[in-house]
Amino acid sequence: MTRSAATPSAVTPSAAAPPAEGTTDTPLIRRDGTPSQATSAPIPWTWIEHVVTEAVAGIDDVATEPVLAEVRRTVYPGIGIGELATALIMAARTLVEREPNYSLVTARLLLSKLRDEALSYLAGEPRHISHAELDYASYFRDYLRRAIDLDLVDGRLASFDLDRVAAAIRPMRDLDIAFLGLQTLYDRYLLHHDGTRFELPQAFFMRVAMGLAVHEDEREARAIEFYDLLSSFRFMVSTPTLFNAGTPRPQLSSCFVTTVEDDLDSIFQSYRNNALLAKYSGGLGNDWTPVRGMGAHIKGTNGRSQGVVPFLKIANDTAVAVNQGGKRKGAACAYLETWHIDIEEFLELRRNTGDERRRTHDMNTANWIPDEFLRRVEANAEWTLFSPDEVPDLHDLYGKEFAKRYREYEEAADRGEIRVFRRVPAVQLWRRMLTMLFETGHPWITFKDPCNLRSPQQHVGVVHSSNLCTEITLNTSRDEVAVCNLGSVNLARHVTPEGLDTERLRATVATAVRMLDNVIDINLYTIPQARRSNLRHRPIGLGMMGYADALLTLGLPVDDPAAVEFADRSMELLSYYAIAASSDLAAERGRYETFDGSLWSRGVLPIDSLRLLADHRDGDLDVDYSTTMDWAALRERVRTVGMRNSNVMAIAPTATIANICGVNPSIEPLFSNLYVKSNMSGDFLVVNPHLARELKERGLWDAAMVADLKYHDGSVRNIDRVPDDLKRRYATAFEIDPAWLIRAASRRQKWIDQAQSLNLYVHAPSGRKLDELYRMAWRHGLKTTYYLRSRAATSVEKSTLRGTDGKLNAVPVVRLDSAHPATAEAACRVSDPDCEACQ
Repeated sequence: MTRSAATPSAVTPSAAAPPAEGTTDTPLIRRDGTPSQATSAPIPWTWIEHVVTEAVAGIDDVATEPVLAEVRRTVYPGIGIGELATALIMAARTLVEREPNYSLVTARLLLSKLRDEALSYLAGEPRHISHAELDYASYFRDYLRRAIDLDLVDGRLASFDLDRVAAAIRPMRDLDIAFLGLQTLYDRYLLHHDGTRFELPQAFFMRVAMGLAVHEDEREARAIEFYDLLSSFRFMVSTPTLFNAGTPRPQLSSCFVTTVEDDLDSIFQSYRNNALLAKYSGGLGNDWTPVRGMGAHIKGTNGRSQGVVPFLKIANDTAVAVNQGGKRKGAACAYLETWHIDIEEFLELRRNTGDERRRTHDMNTANWIPDEFLRRVEANAEWTLFSPDEVPDLHDLYGKEFAKRYREYEEAADRGEIRVFRRVPAVQLWRRMLTMLFETGHPWITFKDPCNLRSPQQHVGVVHSSNLCTEITLNTSRDEVAVCNLGSVNLARHVTPEGLDTERLRATVATAVRMLDNVIDINLYTIPQARRSNLRHRPIGLGMMGYADALLTLGLPVDDPAAVEFADRSMELLSYYAIAASSDLAAERGRYETFDGSLWSRGVLPIDSLRLLADHRDGDLDVDYSTTMDWAALRERVRTVGMRNSNVMAIAPTATIANICGVNPSIEPLFSNLYVKSNMSGDFLVVNPHLARELKERGLWDAAMVADLKYHDGSVRNIDRVPDDLKRRYATAFEIDPAWLIRAASRRQKWIDQAQSLNLYVHAPSGRKLDELYRMAWRHGLKTTYYLRSRAATSVEKSTLRGTDGKLNAVPVVRLDSAHPATAEAACRVSDPDCEACQ
């Protein structure tokens, strides 16, 4: 590391500087941070001005003086050095609503603070070095040595050719990270010792890349390749991989899915497994259907069961207790099939009223619905509830075999051969499911039959549930805990106004699939059932994010047939390249163990499995079968060469990694054009930069426009000055008919071997609307749905807007946080610091 004392950026906070303009006395700054000692020095204005000047350099529509003016307004006598750095950040942050590009200025000021913190820690004395002066390669070697000494980084990383690796670092990419992304990295991802961060962003991305390349033959070349993909934000691995790659305890997998068997040993083993899996940031999906229901006979005690609900309460408390090292709250989702005798109590687990001993306020829940139930709903027929100990094979059956066996059990019940059962009108139960979904946000609606009928792995097991975020559809059993390894392509980095850059996308996907496949072999497995299944089947889940940003770049509204077509074509390309990449890896590294007998081995790709679902439903499936790629050639290659991974694609929520990359999460529509986002890193004002740029180009961006956006809760629909074409393209999530989201999701689902986390936004929910929406999702071939979002999840916070014409002293800002439920009983929030999906 080097610095030149002759340059202004090398001036330290202890250096002499002139007082603030307009003051008569110079405020004092504590050198040692202790108010009880008198050692002090003037505020270093020369240094402050240089830091701010460096922060605004090269950024359009920002200036030094507004930031300095805000700093002068807020500093006070005796301010500490650390407080001064924070004051600079906060000064720029207050300007973001006026000009979104101040987010980058704020980020650079935070980066300056982080750089000083890291370099001072490594040097053992204060260091204040500008970004341009930093010798990143020298820093990287010092950082890595210290991190290994502290047992925070795997010692094997020291055996890399560090000169070659460090030379590949691109320091300027630190400057491309927006404030929300950098603050998220600072708070949750960068390595620290006793709370002091000493890992800079590019070192972080290189550490993760090296951790994923540690088993490669050409380790340095692959690490550089992986680093380039991550640091350019073309692709990002999931949060557990970012947390733990390159560390001595590399638990890199994202999701774990389990089945709980109907005995006390299995039930209490499941609690232990959940704790061990959650410890290092894994999300959990638990299939509880096999556990016998209320009133069922217990042979060992000759008593009657209390049902599944008391056990779910313990699972809920386990998730709370294991908080993933303080990084985020443990998170789990319980699944139950619709025929289970306890289903009606299961629906009420998230209610805020009733017996608290039968409530699970911290655990997600989901319905696992067979097609036969929805056929009964549409026929206005009755539905029979059973205890699984008397109908054990229903758990493993799906499709027409399930329907046939289910009817046989109903006949057996009529003959008095089944002790515990109950009949309810199917429509009545369906309405109650939708009512609870609206009131509490749970249980989510997921569909058993399409998940199984289209599963490539149906020859070796059954998909009994999905995961925490409803995008994983893998087999589970007593002996196998399903594991998925996730990452997402940033679609926004692969699109121009002319369309998708297909070659860039192909290259990104090929490298991304390799990275995710490496996770499987590097991974730390905390229970043997997870290791066994992951190594046998090697599933990965490649998804996407930045979809809304891509549409804006293309000039497409969400509610347009062209946007639905883009959803189709973009997912087709991702699917084609991902399958081809896995097949290429099979040629290089070998097929996964259970390939023979899979749909892949029979030449049945995801697009082909759509026909299997249509046949099961006797053609009653509203889907599109169009293709544009040469699937015949790929189909033959997969059949003959094989696949490295049993499953390849899944679209996860990506809330936090999308924040890091500065794009909209996953396949989400725009939530709002101006709002406050609340997460574990704090509250952040979010202004849609795409909208701001287009309004600037038309001469419409000013303080009055910001006031109007606040007044209309981030919507442009009712702002007269905004042209109609912008109103349509920048329509927010609740202004779009959710049917368009389902149409686009249906087009994606035909290409995906797993599923997608699909949130649905309904401005004014009603029973009829929800009924139509979820039946549409089922008929359009979706495997799962995720949160139902209600507009009531927002509330109004007053904030003064300076610089307006005075007609408004205070205007509303949309604020989203855990304090404001969707309804009197709901907890269905768009942005929740405690929600796994939002992290």
